[in-house]
Amino acid sequence: MSLVYAGICSHGPGITARADRADPVVRDAFYANLDKMRQDIVDAGAEAIIVIAAEHFANFFMNNMPAYCIGMADEYEGPIEDPEWLKIEKTKVPGNPGLSKRLITELMQTVDVAFSEEWKFDHGISVPLNFLTPEYDMPIIPANINCQGPPLTPLHRAWAFGEALRRACDSVPEKLAIVGTGGISHWPATPDSGKINLEWDQEFMDRFKRNDKDAMLSYSDEETYRDAGQGGYEIRTLIATAAAAKGAQANVHFFEPIPIFATSCFCASFEL
Repeated sequence: MSLVYAGICSHGPGITARADRADPVVRDAFYANLDKMRQDIVDAGAEAIIVIAAEHFANFFMNNMPAYCIGMADEYEGPIEDPEWLKIEKTKVPGNPGLSKRLITELMQTVDVAFSEEWKFDHGISVPLNFLTPEYDMPIIPANINCQGPPLTPLHRAWAFGEALRRACDSVPEKLAIVGTGGISHWPATPDSGKINLEWDQEFMDRFKRNDKDAMLSYSDEETYRDAGQGGYEIRTLIATAAAAKGAQANVHFFEPIPIFATSCFCASFEL
């Protein structure tokens, strides 16, 4: 088995940009669990991390919006946001183009994916990496699912992408970690920014920790938009990670709404 770790975490920009305004007790508990994720990835012996994320019009826009795209670069740069605002310095992040190419080649046996040799990370990847690889000393393979511009990939296709990614991981000798990162209910860049639908979040996380495929795939985009905002579309990254875990149960290590971060924050990992 080449997949040695699979987990999920939040990626909201407020996690770093507004850290000083959060309840320190809850914030520090969240940070501690992110650090535990970092150590668990190291302890698992991972040689590279595949980050399944939803990028926010930093690289792709409506003139070219792939449903799925995987990075195949020697290195990546990020964050694209103002580092004084995000409170993460711009840096170069190592990739592994040879490994990426082998994974993409295997993925294409069952799903169609785009690839890119140029990629600028936004907070969707830069915030998690700030905690999970603070020294930027592990190769990163970004995998983007379009969660921004409709028409969006159906949830069952996000599941199929996760299954294909697991098959690709199992086809290579390197030990790999997968981290899915997104949000649950949130309304970014709208008058409702900061709103959290805790009941909806709790229900989704319950389905997720049981790795209940049918329940996770039962959401419609209309229902998600109504109850969880346009940010709720990012559950695709979490669903793909659950699929890559092949039905394994998840342990939710942290789950709390942090209003100043504009989302419920979470860390969870699967028992592979």
